[in-house]
Amino acid sequence: MNSRHPRKGGPWWLLLSLAALGLIGSAAAEAAPLETYQGTPVGFTADGLPFRGDPNAPLTLVEYSDYLCPFCERYFRQTLPALWEKYGRPGQVKFVFRDFPLTSLHPTAPRGAAAARCVAEQGATRFWRMHDELFQAQPQWNRLPDPTAFLAKVAQKVGADLTAYERCMASGRHDAGVQQSVAAGQALGFSGTPTFQFVHQASGKTYTLVGAQPVEIFTRWIDALLAGKEPPQAEQAQPPEKPELPFWAKPEGLKPDPKRAGFTVAGDPYKGNPDATLVVVEFGDFQCPACQRHALTTQPALDKKFVETGEVLWVVKHFPLRIHAHAPVAAAAAECAGDQGKFWAMHHVLFERVEQWSAGDDPDSALVRLAADVGLDRAQFTACLTSRQALERVLRDLYDGHGIGVRNLPAFILFHGGTGHLLTGARSPEQFAATLQQRLESAKSGMTGGGSSANR
Repeated sequence: MNSRHPRKGGPWWLLLSLAALGLIGSAAAEAAPLETYQGTPVGFTADGLPFRGDPNAPLTLVEYSDYLCPFCERYFRQTLPALWEKYGRPGQVKFVFRDFPLTSLHPTAPRGAAAARCVAEQGATRFWRMHDELFQAQPQWNRLPDPTAFLAKVAQKVGADLTAYERCMASGRHDAGVQQSVAAGQALGFSGTPTFQFVHQASGKTYTLVGAQPVEIFTRWIDALLAGKEPPQAEQAQPPEKPELPFWAKPEGLKPDPKRAGFTVAGDPYKGNPDATLVVVEFGDFQCPACQRHALTTQPALDKKFVETGEVLWVVKHFPLRIHAHAPVAAAAAECAGDQGKFWAMHHVLFERVEQWSAGDDPDSALVRLAADVGLDRAQFTACLTSRQALERVLRDLYDGHGIGVRNLPAFILFHGGTGHLLTGARSPEQFAATLQQRLESAKSGMTGGGSSANR
């Protein structure tokens, strides 16, 4: 700890620093006095993680979360209160929070995580107040290019000493800790938020649940684990033969949105005949070389043969890979262009000039220039790009892709007959055309054909 910035409040920062250095054991950390928040115990684990509930609860629920993730906010607002009342207050489950900001999608989320940690130096109660306020105020600060002033106001609102808080933030001493927390989640194979780990205290076994699942799913898992049984998902040996399609792939989700020309009701850009026999949903990344090759070489031939003739409806969804730092903002730029009716023009130029906008650390200026070349209203486009609202649409697509098992790009899901078939990788125009022709013939003959179900 930087001795020039002594903290005020509880022992968390000192204990965490000493624990990280190996100077104290878990017994010393657990001996820290507990505080209360909303009538129940709160404190920090031996590893310095904030928790709520009975520290000796038989089951621990560890949440890997991002303060700017809309799905995390939905869990906080819709699911957590019910779980807390049913399992937290009675002392059956201890709730632990871990930072897992998705920087590629929420560039300012790490600042929020650091702010919460600085507040935590002043006690566990203040941390949980800050935690709750950050999620409740998500719509306010997820659009701010620099949330520093806003975060300071929230810290002051929850009762933190503002001078100590600002010294902590200026020192940057929690930035590395936030990054280490993300690295720990990645080492476990986590790639999205929220992700949950259930830890059974008696057996030491851990179980992972991904996504903002309904209360009923959490309840079934918790009840099973408290009873010493395996969670329901772990008991399920085989997936259903024909799982339900996601909304964006159902006929009702694929209908044209009457309020937004060129987009489906589910919010995805499309081209072609909405009543086509075959639907292709493409997941791509604007910095992916194979995606670029498909877009510039193969797609024009497919458009001429299948899309423009009305036989195929082509839908695009975004799947920016972690290795491509500027892919998320490029996808957001395409969404912003779509707001002005020029998604496909922007889609093409992003692939055509990828070397121009992907060079350097700040692609925003280059993207604004591209928008002007496409004929977009510069002010409207810039406002959209900096608001981060379009980025949330990209995040939605990313979760949709993870939900059906997309891993390699480009990925194409061919839907007909209520079944989706996954194709991955760029193909030549001739190869792809042959595949589509085969699927069309199968669809017209009433057959679903073979292939991998995209919904497993």
